Amino acid sequence: MEQTAKLIGTAEGLALSDGKNTVCGDFSRLLPRIRRGNLSGEHLVRAVKLKGVERPLVVDATAGLGEDSFLLAAAGCRVLLYEKDPVIAALLRDAWERAKRDPATSEIAERMTVIEGDSVAALPTLDPPPDVVLLDPMFPERRKTALVKKKFQLIHQLERPCENERELLDAAFAAKPKRIVIKRPAKGPCLAGVKPSYSLDGSAVRFDCIVL
Repeated sequence: MEQTAKLIGTAEGLALSDGKNTVCGDFSRLLPRIRRGNLSGEHLVRAVKLKGVERPLVVDATAGLGEDSFLLAAAGCRVLLYEKDPVIAALLRDAWERAKRDPATSEIAERMTVIEGDSVAALPTLDPPPDVVLLDPMFPERRKTALVKKKFQLIHQLERPCENERELLDAAFAAKPKRIVIKRPAKGPCLAGVKPSYSLDGSAVRFDCIVL
């Protein structure tokens, strides 16, 4: 009988475990990706970069464990991270609090703000409006990819595929950003069937950019 996953305390921090696999948020493992020369090559950073805006305000509307947000904060962005699942939000907040105490990540973490809540409800109310809204919704096809490690299947048990893509995208439009960036699998369909202004293609991931 499959054991139900639950939150536990570990030496590394708060973790989700089903007795076999354990997942714990950890921003320190991303440090090699933010070394000089590496960060500027990240497609995500390029997708969010705005001409004439030195420190853009980005809303990560589907934050998960916050790794994309950490990369953006390392690039100088101010990031609001919305996560509506309470378990994932707890893991995210614990990782964020630990990052703020770690000298190697504290400066980056201070540019991040974790919010447990539904971004669909929050986006239209934001004042001032964000410069960029980042969307990375789950959808059924992604569950089958070999790129998803076994331990992260625990997280995917909590995340539900996006039930209303149009609602999520409409909320992003309602926030009145300068750009909406949508993270998709390389061969995945456009969110809600809406064609982007342009895309940045990687081997496994594509960033669709809608310029407003």
